[in-house]
Amino acid sequence: MKPREVLAMCREKEVKAVDLRFADFLGAWQHFTIPVTKLEEDTFEDGLGFDGSSIRGWQAINESDMLLVPVPDTAVVDPFAQIPTLVMICMIQDPITREDYSRDPRNIARKAVNYLKSTGIADTCFIGPEAEFFVFDDVRFDQNAHEGYFHIDSAEAEWNRGRVEAPNLGYKLRHKEGYFPCPPADQLMDVRNEMMQTMIQCGIDVEAQHHEVATAGQCEIDMRFQELVRMADQMCLYKYIVRNVARRHGKTATFMPKPMYGDNGSGMHTHISLWKDGHPLFAGSGYAGLSEMALHAMGGILRHAPAILAISNPTTNSYKRLVPGYEAPVNLAYSQRNRSASCRIPMYSASPKTKRIEFRCPDPTCNPYLAFSAILLAAIDGIQNKIHPGAPLDRDIYDMPPEELANVPKAPGSLDEALDALERDHDFLLRGDVFTDDVIATWLKYKREKEIAPMRLRPHPYEFCLYYDA
Repeated sequence: MKPREVLAMCREKEVKAVDLRFADFLGAWQHFTIPVTKLEEDTFEDGLGFDGSSIRGWQAINESDMLLVPVPDTAVVDPFAQIPTLVMICMIQDPITREDYSRDPRNIARKAVNYLKSTGIADTCFIGPEAEFFVFDDVRFDQNAHEGYFHIDSAEAEWNRGRVEAPNLGYKLRHKEGYFPCPPADQLMDVRNEMMQTMIQCGIDVEAQHHEVATAGQCEIDMRFQELVRMADQMCLYKYIVRNVARRHGKTATFMPKPMYGDNGSGMHTHISLWKDGHPLFAGSGYAGLSEMALHAMGGILRHAPAILAISNPTTNSYKRLVPGYEAPVNLAYSQRNRSASCRIPMYSASPKTKRIEFRCPDPTCNPYLAFSAILLAAIDGIQNKIHPGAPLDRDIYDMPPEELANVPKAPGSLDEALDALERDHDFLLRGDVFTDDVIATWLKYKREKEIAPMRLRPHPYEFCLYYDA
């Protein structure tokens, strides 16, 4: 879509406002809005100014001026605004040099794709994320000097079987038994259908929606794979739609990986494949129908997985999901069909076009631009250096005896460990100037100072259970 076509779209849809959006360093959408009369063809070239020092992890106060430059191909009518509003994602530039900003996540993703092309390995990276989320009926939480707690609730949660609901109609979902039940046990089918239809209305190619394994409203809506940058754009729109449809129904949606103890957490299993000149490159005659290139790509992902997780699993809560017993991939191994491996080769179809690697570690709190880029760069490193992933593990890894399991590499057990891994191992991210030393240093500093340190300072409610009478 060209700028003049966006302006024509505004006239056709009787748009009154234009909402300009971008992902901040951590992946949250930010925005401001202008009257449609202020959107001109020159705006797509000249951009609009804003204060970059007020965005997490970005500019210092003495160099705060930055530019938003709208990307016309991302234009979509907002399905929630009361007046007709056009949404566009923007690139971030320095107003003096007009260089793309090194800490703009979308710019990093664009550079990752350009680097892939420059290697000659492939010209397209397709990404297919499976983002899970919870829809709750109520949430309360606080942490201050004298108390710390959270309280979540859901009409379909197991713990509400005995609640007085006048009447309580039963059909509560037992822990770990939420996968694919029909209504009335699945109480969110209509909500997910509305989310799905809203996504389709906004141009997202949706493949399916369903209830997930956990009780208390765990859901998943699957998008068809797309080129890396476009999929990261869609992932931001996906979250926006999920949250706002839930709110429209008086509910609240969260992508927090582990909001509830004793049941499965929410992951974002991420499928990746490389193509060149319209042909898939991951299909071959090797293990599970993979090409040698695909095996090497998987070798790169597994070798760099601890560092990748500092970006793809970027919260302290992420590592409460990555524990044994909840279908989470804590062991860095690969297998066909086996969902207990961190890298899985789906075997639903024999078509070369469907051959891909599924990296099961990421979760949906990640910045999709950064996470998809890190996975791609690890795959490229594996291909360039012919890193073999070793022997597959075609068995339930969770049932392996301890002496065998001890030889299987493990995912980091905490964000602290993952950040240490990233600090040691990030040269593969610097190739092609995709990530920069400045980006890595800022990420490490922000996570350690703003998330790990504050968590370390605060008493945990369960510590009172353990230690109050010590």
